[in-house]
Amino acid sequence: MKIRSIHIYSHDGQRRDLQFKVKGLNVITGRSSTGKSALSEIIEYCMGRSTFNVPEGIIRDKVAWFAVIYQFEKEQVLVAKPTPPRGGASCRTAMLRRGSELQIPEFKDLVVNTDDDSIVELLSRLLGIPENRTEVALEQSRASYNANVKHTFFYLFQKQGLVANKDQLFYRQNEQHLPQAIRDTLPILLGVSSHDRFELEANLRIAQRDLRISNKKLEQALDAVDTSHEQAISLYSEATAVGVIGSADENQNADAVIEGLSSVLSWQPEKVPDDDASRISLLEEELAQLRQDRRDTQARIDSARQFAKRAGGYENEATEQIDRLTSIKSLPKNPDSGEWQWPFSERNLALDSPLAAVLLNELESLDKELRVATGQRPKLEAYLAELTAQADGIAAEVRQKETELSAAIAANEVIAQMGSRNNAAARVVGRISLFLETLPQNEELARLKSENRRLIKRVTQLEEEIGTDDSDERLASILNNISAQVTRFIRKFEAEFQDFPARLNLSQLTIIFDRPERPVPMSRTGGGENHLAYHLSALLALHLFAAQNNRPIPRFLLIDQPTQVYFPSEKVYKEADGSFQKTEADADLNSVRRLFDLLLKYTQDDVPGFQLIVTEHANLRDQRFQDALVEEPWTKPPALVPEEWPSLDGV
Repeated sequence: MKIRSIHIYSHDGQRRDLQFKVKGLNVITGRSSTGKSALSEIIEYCMGRSTFNVPEGIIRDKVAWFAVIYQFEKEQVLVAKPTPPRGGASCRTAMLRRGSELQIPEFKDLVVNTDDDSIVELLSRLLGIPENRTEVALEQSRASYNANVKHTFFYLFQKQGLVANKDQLFYRQNEQHLPQAIRDTLPILLGVSSHDRFELEANLRIAQRDLRISNKKLEQALDAVDTSHEQAISLYSEATAVGVIGSADENQNADAVIEGLSSVLSWQPEKVPDDDASRISLLEEELAQLRQDRRDTQARIDSARQFAKRAGGYENEATEQIDRLTSIKSLPKNPDSGEWQWPFSERNLALDSPLAAVLLNELESLDKELRVATGQRPKLEAYLAELTAQADGIAAEVRQKETELSAAIAANEVIAQMGSRNNAAARVVGRISLFLETLPQNEELARLKSENRRLIKRVTQLEEEIGTDDSDERLASILNNISAQVTRFIRKFEAEFQDFPARLNLSQLTIIFDRPERPVPMSRTGGGENHLAYHLSALLALHLFAAQNNRPIPRFLLIDQPTQVYFPSEKVYKEADGSFQKTEADADLNSVRRLFDLLLKYTQDDVPGFQLIVTEHANLRDQRFQDALVEEPWTKPPALVPEEWPSLDGV
């Protein structure tokens, strides 16, 4: 994968094309602030990175679309993306075209038809990145993920502030989580994690998942067996309590208990007769009427007794008055007429005196009344006897009705109890049925144990196969080979510590020199020229290994302003402006020539056809350097963005 061309489009439809040689050295030199450093941002933006890092200013204001044509072995891929709308910081939408020889699209043909995820997936596949998954130790909290084309960015760009940085070797190494991403994915890109290993690891993850499920099922089955006897005894006791099982020996074994529970499944509820609520209502009405009759009869008895009591009192009073008048009996009585005679009257004198008449009349009246009262007593006594007998009969009927009512109510309670017992029994039978259904059978338990043994064997076998892959040794061997080339390139740069073996340390992401007395990391070395040499040596050695072993890393490297270290100051370097005179006057020409000579030979001898893109302020008269120029030095104009292009506000 290389860069065929870069294209930018103005808001009014104009296009600017920048063509590269896909093989060899490409140099863009010129004044500062002409857009050279933005090229790496544009390439990265069109390789599936959503974040838009193109500097603020002319490019953002005047460019509507960015496009890059990538050259693969058998095809070309165009990726175009619009500038994020409304000054946004990211854009995920893109346009994609594929073909053997693509035509550069016109502005009117630019249309979104895909997104960054699809771009990343396509470029990763065309690069040949195998199916993979980063290895994460069980004790680590980070998630495993797939390596893709975005994980090659670390080795494609050496920007102005990075190319001679003693504390940072790879692009974006200083960002959070990315150092670990480099450590996780570089072994995959270098071929340590092969496709066969990926398949083994994928199969192992599946087998481990199946084993976890099997362990859980087997554990549940064994727990169920351990507790089934206690559950069975409990259910057996409940079944006995509700009457669906007769009493049995409490010491019977588990099989007998299970057999007894199984017999419960044929239980049928008792037939419940219809209740007699209407008869109860009728009995209650009849009982109420009898009680009312009894109250009425008792009231008549009470009235008769009260009457008899008053009559008896009258008799007593009349008798007392008669007794008082018995003195009249001492008066003479005319034997002929039978009349009482007044003693003070003359013999045969009629008793016609007023006093005698009154006394005699009173005595006669009392005597008559007494005879009447005495004559009514037998009838009253007979009436009371009749009422009493009637009351006794009603009381007997009340007792009989109460007995009948109690019996009817008791019968209904029995019917209700029969329904409740059936319901309770049905609930217990249902629980017994569920228990028997979930009770592991001997055959099922044996099957679970056999399956568990098979999965344990499968996991062990896969772990052994993966263990024989000796990835750590392979990675160490690859890094040793790369480190040997790092040492060789450092010697070509004639940098400090060139006499000691240099080592690419993946855990620390730096270059370490193995001096006899102690190792020296790049961060403890001095001199920008040395740091530049270490950076480029590491990247060139890495790409050399990738190219020689057909590893899925793009075959290009973009280096931004590497010769800055050969000028007295950054100010003097920027003032070179791509001119021969200023370069020759201010730069360490020998070092500049050595750098470009090394880069040129790298693309010709070490990795023939490798694409190097260098953006610079320096310029050399050497014809090989001039042949490597993509365009005339950018001096405003020319520049990446033409001055006449309108900004978005001016369209």
